[in-house]
Amino acid sequence: MLDPLTDPLQPHARWMLAALDLARQAFDEGEVPVGAVIVHQDAIIGTGYNQREQLRDPTAHAEMIAITQAAEVLGSWRLLDCTLYCTLEPCPMCAGAIVQARIPTVVYGTTDPKAGACHSLYRITADPRLNHRATVMGGVLQADCQAVLQAFFAQQRALGKK
Repeated sequence: MLDPLTDPLQPHARWMLAALDLARQAFDEGEVPVGAVIVHQDAIIGTGYNQREQLRDPTAHAEMIAITQAAEVLGSWRLLDCTLYCTLEPCPMCAGAIVQARIPTVVYGTTDPKAGACHSLYRITADPRLNHRATVMGGVLQADCQAVLQAFFAQQRALGKK
């Protein structure tokens, strides 16, 4: 359990728990368990979880779905004063969408050593050559975010999939 007096990640745990609930929903639906929420003025305005298999859409990542919902709620593609919480470090496509949407803050749970584009493989959200940069923090509820992914892939291997 995080100690709110000593752990700088604590203020973000509340929102990451909401993203984790969405990741578990993805798990239950046979999708890679990644969840995302977008918060604006202390309220969730966008939610998403991976739906690539269901929608047969390679762009149906949790972050992309949450970004689309948040833009609809705000009536603007500029998601200023918003924070994106996602259980897994965003991939290059999602990091690009973060930059395009002008999201100033991204918080993720666990790193993605195979496709992470904020810290692991690339630093798209911090690239000074782009027109926007985001502040990114990883490691919020990392063990929980990692556990749901590990359980999913263990299940998939046991079933002879993926």
